[in-house]
Amino acid sequence: MTGKERIEVGKISAVFGVKGWVKVFSYTDPRENILDYSPWLLNKGPESREVRVLEGKVQGKTIVAHLQGIDDRNAAAMLAGCSISIARSQLPKAGEGEYYWTDLVGLQVVTQNGVDLGRVDYLIATGANDVLVVQGDRERLIPFLQGQTIIEIDLQGGRMMVDWDPEF
Repeated sequence: MTGKERIEVGKISAVFGVKGWVKVFSYTDPRENILDYSPWLLNKGPESREVRVLEGKVQGKTIVAHLQGIDDRNAAAMLAGCSISIARSQLPKAGEGEYYWTDLVGLQVVTQNGVDLGRVDYLIATGANDVLVVQGDRERLIPFLQGQTIIEIDLQGGRMMVDWDPEF
């Protein structure tokens, strides 16, 4: 599986203890949801491997997990820095008016008057609302406010219509 069939959900950051557990930096919300998905595809450079999550828990401000076949500190240390991906089919279907960030990245962004602003490069969580980073003739930061700045999202057509001043 490649491209949009796989979704990156976190990263192994370090070893935890001596029995093969790893610390996980999760991109899921809430962060412990990463433990609901198994198997994980671990990627580091050109190498990848699929592993099952045997156990996992919140440990202070981090997530820790024990993975199948990883039973000592040395084996766990080899996984530090690996990105964690899951199959898209493991995710629940997004509800009406809800979108996974990965689905928004790459959409063509146009104003209501048809001015092309570029493509969604990535999103930023700010606490108040998410922000689209749109790369075109220049970078634009557009608040992701459905019904306000975001008028229409057409995932099939690869397009998003916004209410945004192209000069801003």
